[in-house]
Amino acid sequence: MIRVLICDDQLVVCEGLRTILSGAPDIEVVGIVTSGTRALELIPQAKPDVVLMDLKLPGMNGIAATRAIRAQFPDVRVLALTTYDADEWVFDAIRSGAAGYLLK
Repeated sequence: MIRVLICDDQLVVCEGLRTILSGAPDIEVVGIVTSGTRALELIPQAKPDVVLMDLKLPGMNGIAATRAIRAQFPDVRVLALTTYDADEWVFDAIRSGAAGYLLK
């Protein structure tokens, strides 16, 4: 079972992703958060294998949150999830420790 934490400031996106992922028998959504700070707080309890991380978030952006997650929880993988397709955002996400980059 792959445990997934969804982090996006748009709840409709979070709920849509939860609905899509709930159809997969080997994936469990263990939480939904709307900020990078909240993702860092929830990881110890939720114990996700993967965080789907939006890059544009209030407060701590997704790149900073990804960097912090990878530093504090090296076994947790992060997939950047965003509407940005500019090279700078892609490179920043990967440099911060994201395992991959998906466009919304």
